[in-house]
Amino acid sequence: MLKSSFGSGKIEAGCDEAGRGPLAGPVVAAAVILPTDYQNETLNDSKKLTKKVLEKLEIEIKRDAIAYEVVEVSETEIDEINILNASFLAMHRAVDVLKVRPELLLIDGNRFKAYPNIAHECIIKGDGKYMSIAAASILAKTHRDRLMSEAAKKFPGYGWETNAGYPTKKHREAIKTLGITPLHRKSFRLLPEQIELF
Repeated sequence: MLKSSFGSGKIEAGCDEAGRGPLAGPVVAAAVILPTDYQNETLNDSKKLTKKVLEKLEIEIKRDAIAYEVVEVSETEIDEINILNASFLAMHRAVDVLKVRPELLLIDGNRFKAYPNIAHECIIKGDGKYMSIAAASILAKTHRDRLMSEAAKKFPGYGWETNAGYPTKKHREAIKTLGITPLHRKSFRLLPEQIELF
């Protein structure tokens, strides 16, 4: 089972994002504060879980968390500030609106832009080590997958209901034949031979 806390004795918020790699749609981040000594044997890195388990855990996390928030940074903002900065911004925005102020941020990954007046720890593969980070990864992923499924109805043909905007063969073929949508990240390499689409 994942660790319930970093052991700091502080109010800890796990932070993670979903959607760095896709060619379309926003990047989504979540921040989650779980109770001390929280127990959930199913909780794990969102990439290792089925859609059905993710949706069940999403309900449990929202029910059990002391506080949580999920926020988006749009594809337009990603194009303006780049995806790494957009990921940091999304996590900052999630912390901004938490109803409980954390004293330590547990960040999935090896880089983070320090949040004013709150300490942080970067933890490589943290979503497979700490419950609060895993919970954040699940809330970010389920939220983003739903967004892209809805977007697929407005922009059919790109396969977003299954690929969530990631660069699958179907998605790239659709860009070739249909062109790009307003949700595509224009700063990304949308096609391998790039890009006479604009």
